[in-house]
Amino acid sequence: MTVNMKKSFKILLFSLAVVPVACTGNYLDINSNPYEPGKEDMSTDGYDVGSAMSAIAGTVVSTDVNTAQFTDCLLGGPLGRYYSSSIGSETTVDNNNATDDWTRVFMASDELIPKLYSNLREVQSLTEDPVILSVANVIKVAAMSRVTDTYGPIPYSMIGVGGQLKVKYDSQKEVYEKFFEELTEAVKVFTENKAGFSPKADPVYGGSSEKWCKFANSLKLRLAMRIVYAEPELSRKMAEEAVNHEIGVFTSNADNARLIAKQFGEKGNPLYTAIKYNQVAGTNTGGDTHVAADITTYMNGYQDPRRAKYFVPSLFEDEQYRYVGMRVGIVRPPLKPNGCKYSGVNISPLDDIVWMNAAEVAFLKAEAQAVFGFEMGGAAEDFYNDGIRLSFQQWGVNGADAYLADAALKPGTYTDPLSQNNYSKVLSEVTIKWMEDAPVEEKQERIIIQKWIANFNLGNEAWADYRRTGFPHFIPASEEGNKSQVVDNELGPRRMKYPLIESTNNSENYQEAVNTYFKGQDNMAQRVWWDCNPRIWKK
Repeated sequence: MTVNMKKSFKILLFSLAVVPVACTGNYLDINSNPYEPGKEDMSTDGYDVGSAMSAIAGTVVSTDVNTAQFTDCLLGGPLGRYYSSSIGSETTVDNNNATDDWTRVFMASDELIPKLYSNLREVQSLTEDPVILSVANVIKVAAMSRVTDTYGPIPYSMIGVGGQLKVKYDSQKEVYEKFFEELTEAVKVFTENKAGFSPKADPVYGGSSEKWCKFANSLKLRLAMRIVYAEPELSRKMAEEAVNHEIGVFTSNADNARLIAKQFGEKGNPLYTAIKYNQVAGTNTGGDTHVAADITTYMNGYQDPRRAKYFVPSLFEDEQYRYVGMRVGIVRPPLKPNGCKYSGVNISPLDDIVWMNAAEVAFLKAEAQAVFGFEMGGAAEDFYNDGIRLSFQQWGVNGADAYLADAALKPGTYTDPLSQNNYSKVLSEVTIKWMEDAPVEEKQERIIIQKWIANFNLGNEAWADYRRTGFPHFIPASEEGNKSQVVDNELGPRRMKYPLIESTNNSENYQEAVNTYFKGQDNMAQRVWWDCNPRIWKK
């Protein structure tokens, strides 16, 4: 573990020892930060509401560097096969052997759930504006969906009720049903209040009710497709409601939900800082985090012109390794002299943090139409092609039409420049061009591959898609690199263990959840509720 990580968790452990924050009712009783302005210091022009809303927005992808490092660089990044942890430790998520310090953060960090709910309560005390309150609830769903998709059942409906210190876990089905209820109500409010609201209270869309309505519907579509194998009829209902609503879902990159760079403070984009931790002097490829072999193997095979936007070129001299990632789930080479040579993540301190983009929405519609027959208002091929074009536009890259017309290129095999971790199997036979006559399974794989490429940096979303669909095919952990006793090399982790503090501070409810939903086994091989695709689990 890095020096920064150790420091972070010493602080976190101290705070947890003083004030229990393990998904219990006291989330709404967090003491105010003495370094933030109090109400008496705030002006009457909306600064107070705006400050609380900015804090809420900072809990989707955390604006705190150490928190973002654990949730998105060291957990979602490797599991979604965008990033590879390049640190020396083997007690990591991508070695399937993570300690509590690595896996607890989504649920136990004071920068996420406590910050979200304390500021949500602050907004509720400051304004009765239904639009602002609906925006806050949409952000809450965006943030908490990442939490439940990491662990499964979580405390949700009862957080903060009656000042309880011990809170019962909702089943993941109940959590999702509550998400849909909250998003549907928010869409109703936005539709009835199209004039908008104060830009000072909106860190994302500058006070546009219509943009928030599109995001709420798009998020509803994402979550509807998440449960398509678990609750197909509810999935259809929610997906079709979202897409066929009068305002609808994202259709252009102007709709993208993102936290703009000025919200991050002087350190800039937290992912940038986390990726660069422990970078070797004189290099620019990253420190604790490099690019994963999976994403470079697919994009190299497709000769994808987005590579220069996504990746920092490697430091290996051979041109065939210009873009080459480090394999996930291996015994890693030391950063010096060779580990640092693998391609890095091309990110700057001034980059926005994207929560959801229009390309993803197009691919969601393509899958819903082509694979499940949902009514999405168009043809799957058109949605698929739109997704590719929108991604190229988002990244400022030309050549989308030539790319999507290619019916020959395929992903290759992975050759490690150090010849230590080669993978000789071809990851996929699927080409880029849409094939209307292809079997349904091939259509789904083609859609998810391109959606995965388009969603670069959204590792937790990619991990969820992989668990749900089995696509894209990833390079498995090596026998030497898989340090778990329970996680299958091919299947990979299916969830994270609950934080240890839950087993002590909320022991009765924790044990009930583990016994009820995971057959008494709280480990990374257990499946969350929606992870029930019969093609994956037919054996």
